This record gives sequence, structure tokens and C-alpha cells, in this order.
Amino acid sequence: MFPAAIAGLCCLSVSATEKVDLMITDALVLTMDQDKTVYQNGTVVIRDNKILAVGDQSLEKHYQAQTTLDVDGDIVMPGLINTHTHVSMTVFRSLADDVPDRLHRYIFPLEAKLVSRDMVRIGANLGNLEMVKGGVTTYADMYYFEDEVAKTVDKIGMRAVLGESVIKFPVADAANADEGIQYALNFINAYKDHPRITPAFAPHAPYTNTTETLQKIAKLSLEKEVPVMIHLAESHREEEAIAERADGQSPVEYMHSIGALNKNLIGAHMILIDDKDIELVKQSDMGVAHNMSANIKSAKGVSPALKMYDQGVRIGLGTDGPMSGNTLSIIDEFNQVAKVHKLMNQDRSAMPPIKVIDMATMGAAKALHMEDSIGSLEVGKLADIIVVDTKAPNMVPIYNPYSALVYSANSGNVRHTIVDGKILMKDRKMLTVDEDAIRNEAIEFTHIVRDTVIKSGEIIQ
Repeated sequence: MFPAAIAGLCCLSVSATEKVDLMITDALVLTMDQDKTVYQNGTVVIRDNKILAVGDQSLEKHYQAQTTLDVDGDIVMPGLINTHTHVSMTVFRSLADDVPDRLHRYIFPLEAKLVSRDMVRIGANLGNLEMVKGGVTTYADMYYFEDEVAKTVDKIGMRAVLGESVIKFPVADAANADEGIQYALNFINAYKDHPRITPAFAPHAPYTNTTETLQKIAKLSLEKEVPVMIHLAESHREEEAIAERADGQSPVEYMHSIGALNKNLIGAHMILIDDKDIELVKQSDMGVAHNMSANIKSAKGVSPALKMYDQGVRIGLGTDGPMSGNTLSIIDEFNQVAKVHKLMNQDRSAMPPIKVIDMATMGAAKALHMEDSIGSLEVGKLADIIVVDTKAPNMVPIYNPYSALVYSANSGNVRHTIVDGKILMKDRKMLTVDEDAIRNEAIEFTHIVRDTVIKSGEIIQ
């Protein structure tokens, strides 16, 4: 069962009827703090963009809120964090889902034909919309024209870590890796002071970049104090290429040997790793993005994510791109993460729900090195909060809220989404963007995709 609520307000002295911006009342509050504190009939108080107080219903008499959300017993919890995706690829969703060696035979040729600033903007708008409606408040993205993604994030009001891709062959926004690095530097300089957007480097993978490029990016990231996102230990193709390049080393060993495994790195997938690799990951203090649904759909394997979590690695959940896992819903990852790890470990008690929820909140915040500001509902942290419906038929009854979230909930159960203290979605209605316009523009773009992929026959199905 979940921990008993701690009565009273949390570590804060207040004067009577202090004015605040937003108060959430009558909530089942899952704080996801270190003690996994839960408040029945709980209250969360927000001023500006931060959490001012968290506690039981006695808090209400101390504050006068400009806006009050009475959630009628629904679950209130930290906003979900998607640690790895390629958001703009929403416009390619459901293409060639079962093509072998899909990345090289299908996705790279498709992108060569269709990636543009317009495509990136349209896809990002659609993906942002999907994530907000599914309770994702922060995401980490790797793609091209990330300055266009940044504009869409800014408009909808989300939080994001956005990595400009660097790869050794010509792509839509760079002729080579050096141009990609310069594009990334320009992007980093433009957004380094943004309150909700963290610009980053995103070398595609070790085998699609040279050692010199990876070392240059590692050095620049430390100088600029920005993250580096990379696909790492994901495939046998990568494993074989790096072993040939680096005298039999694993991708993780190789990254360590060239000085590119450090605290700024976020490695996506991390499927083909052993205990020695995990020890190097721990020593480096890097983050890991665990993308269960995409990995099992591609038949690449199951990351030893539970072992990494239990050993204190910074690890959170991700969806991968919407051509890989097909959705950007972290809630819809929960069920698969819990069940597949049970199966892999032949242990029904493995990966209990509370660990899954931790990996979607504080674990993910740690993976992005943002745990001081997001990932839990604690005084002083940024007010990124979601409210999950407990009255929907699939959510009744609730004896254990963690179990209900992992085994019963779906993304459509999210009622309200709050980022930086602002309500982006209320009762499933978007408040910051025009949902219909975003959807219609994405549908319009599918005509271009169909003409390129299906009618022309230039790209295999």
C-alpha cells in the first residue's frame, strides 16, 4: 500500500489568507518526494511558477487563491517527463512499421526527401499537443531544425530539452557534422537563457559520427554547460561498427575511452550493455532514457533498466519517436515497462508500480539532471503538475494509486495539465493553442507524404 499522509503543511510558515495564484484542493496528492509522501484530501499551493506549499486540507484556510481547482479526489502528481523522442516525426506515424532495418532502409531516405522547417514545425505542434493531453510537461528531443521545435514549445507553454542533431552525412539542415555542430552552437546561444527551454547537442549515435566529432561535442558541452543526447548501445549494427573501430570495445566502453561519457550525456535505449558498462555509466553520472515500447516493437531487446534503477543510475522513461513507439504517451509506457520487466526477470514482484511512476517523474528528472527543479511536488520546485481522473470507468475503484496509474490508466485520463504554474489544459480542453488548427495542418501535410511515399514509389514500403 502507499505511505500514509503526513499531516499539516510542509516545511512552511504562512500568514493568514496569503494571496497566491493557484490552489489545487481535495486531491489525492502523490508528491514523489524522497519519502513518497501521499496526502489524502491534499492541497497544492502555487505562486508565480513555483510550488509554495504542499499538505493536507488545513492549508486551504491560509491562502486566498486567484484560481482554485477543486479536483474532487482525483490524483494530483508531478508532470510526466519524456526523456527521449523525435517529436516532429508525428507526421510520419504508421509508415512502414514492420520494415526490417527500418532506420537505414526507410527512415533516413524518407527524411532526406521530406524534412524541412515546415515539416518540423507541423510535426512538433502535433506532438506537443499529444504530450500535453497525455500529461507530459517536459520532454527531451533530438531532431533537425530544433529552433523550430523551440518556437512550438514556447507557444504551447511546455518545458523541453531540445538537442540539435549532428550526423556525419548530409541532412536537411547541415551538409556535414561540422555544420551540424555550428547549427547547434547557434541554437544554444539563442536559447541558453530561456526559462523553459534547454538547448543541447544531439550527435545521432557513436557509429554515425566520428571519434573527433564526438570528442569535440563532449568538450563544447562542458564549456557551454549544456546536455548531449545520443542513441547509445541500441543495435547490433552499432555494436559491430564500434567494435571494429575501437578494438572490440562496447559502445559504452568506447564513449568512456574517448572522454565522451560524462555528466552532460543522456544515453537513449542502452539495450546492449553489461555490468561493466553499467559501472561506467554510474561513474560518469550520465542519464539514461528507457524506451520500452519502441525497443520491443523493433525487436532490439529489453534494456536492463531495472538493474540500472536499483543500482542508482539516473534513469527515466521515454517513448522514442512517434515512428518508433507510435505514441508520445508516457502513461501508455507504464503498463509495458512493468510487465515486460517482470517477464524478463521471471519475477512477478519485479518492477513494482511505484518504481515505474518514480522513473516517469523523479527518475526522469534525474536523467536530465533537472531533479532540483522538477520531478516531484515539493516546496520551491517548479509547478509542473497533472491531474488524473479517478472517476473514469477504467480507474474505478482505486485501492492503490500507483497500481491504478500503471495497470489501469491511459493518456485520456489526464484532466488538467499545468506547466510553470500555468494551466495549459483544463478538463481536456487546450488553453494555449488551437487544437483543431494543429490537427488540420498535420492532416494537410499527409498529402505531401502520400505523394512522396505511396504515389511516387520512390521509398520502399
